Amino acid sequence: MNIEQNTHTLSVYVSNRPGVLARIAQVFSRRGYNIESLVVSPAKDGDFSRMTIGLSGDPDGLEQIIRQVGKLVDVLSCVDHTDDSAVVRELAMVKVRVDAEHRIGVLQIVEHFACKTVDLTDTSMIIMSTGASEKVDAFIRMIKSFEVVELVRTGKVLMARGDQPT
Repeated sequence: MNIEQNTHTLSVYVSNRPGVLARIAQVFSRRGYNIESLVVSPAKDGDFSRMTIGLSGDPDGLEQIIRQVGKLVDVLSCVDHTDDSAVVRELAMVKVRVDAEHRIGVLQIVEHFACKTVDLTDTSMIIMSTGASEKVDAFIRMIKSFEVVELVRTGKVLMARGDQPT
């Protein structure tokens, strides 16, 4: 059976307590959703945290999952921002093995994508790329023409535009 998969970005505002993440992840896994990215950080008040969850799965069950997550004891709100007007960004760091001969080619890609070189040695570079997911994806595709040693990616973070709450 081929189920159509959709990607969604949720913002979940929770009490900063042990076990909250496990309970939320369990709701998604029981319904066949895969968490593709997860960023958790303290909110402006240290008693609460903001989770930004990128996930994919059957679009028909998403509203029910949002309601179920919203009913969990330590969850204050759960909002799907997929179609909202929001600022969405990711960060990736890529370590590339380079010698003097290939360094200029790597630096041209870094400049084109407005990335930043955060470490440089005789044999490698660590490059930081930030921006929309599509930009980070394009940068990673281009830089893979060189020898990528390591790649670390944060996943999406988002904030609703204007006066709308995240």
